[in-house]
Amino acid sequence: MKKRLVRKDKKFLGVCGGLGDYFDQDPTFIRILFIASVLLFGTGILLYFIMAIVMPDETNQP
Repeated sequence: MKKRLVRKDKKFLGVCGGLGDYFDQDPTFIRILFIASVLLFGTGILLYFIMAIVMPDETNQP
């Protein structure tokens, strides 16, 4: 079965849960990376919302 990048495990829009599932990582680790990118670079928020718009929701998959 082919992996698909979808939003899931929603805490806040499901982006980190989808990324964690796709890359076989713990979603908490992905969330920590996003928080670090916000605090260190300031780009994490913009990237997060772009991904939330682009990534399909897992409930809308065939």
